[in-house]
Amino acid sequence: MSILSKISPFERRDLLIAWFVLGVAFTLGITGGLSLITNYSKISIESLIIIFIVSLIAVGLSFVLHELSHKFTAMKFGYWAEFRKNTQMLIIAVVIAAITGIIFAAPGATLINTGGREMTKKESGIISIAGPLTNLILCIPFVILLITGFLLSTTATSVLSLPVFLYYLGMIGFQVNAMLAFFNMLPVGPLDGKKILKWNPVIFALAIAISLVLLYVSLKPELMLNLFI
Repeated sequence: MSILSKISPFERRDLLIAWFVLGVAFTLGITGGLSLITNYSKISIESLIIIFIVSLIAVGLSFVLHELSHKFTAMKFGYWAEFRKNTQMLIIAVVIAAITGIIFAAPGATLINTGGREMTKKESGIISIAGPLTNLILCIPFVILLITGFLLSTTATSVLSLPVFLYYLGMIGFQVNAMLAFFNMLPVGPLDGKKILKWNPVIFALAIAISLVLLYVSLKPELMLNLFI
């Protein structure tokens, strides 16, 4: 049985909707939300298109793989699991990004049905950390793209060039994954961090510390890129 066959049509629809809406939200957030209206001359249409495309790619990999990692880890333990979008939170994400430029990503959740069997604290912790861990791992290839695009951009003559595209893709992908990892590691409400903390405080502390450092660096990429100048 293929991986795709384990994702129901209903779940695919929810994933695709959440993916697209988050792509819009991240584009608005990265470009400053409503500042686009007053500062339209500071960003070209070409740049906006590139940011939207790379946002879709970055969010597609980061968000979808985050949720699917929860799903398939839960299935490894014999549970039913499917992602369900939260329409209200998706609308809020776009509105907040448009008004403030701040990205608040809580598009839904992977729902788990234990079938009446009590989930252990360890199972819950492992299922929960699968998502943030996936995002931390995904930071690596995006950082490589970011550095590659930066090194090649010295010869770029157009905003539509491959080096610039790689730079934007790497930077946005890095930021998206760092944000998702840190946000989901917060030990509050239904977020992953709360379940991970209950399972293993040491693993929780290590994961949230790494995600915080990566988030800081992703928001200030010049700290890393200066090493290559």
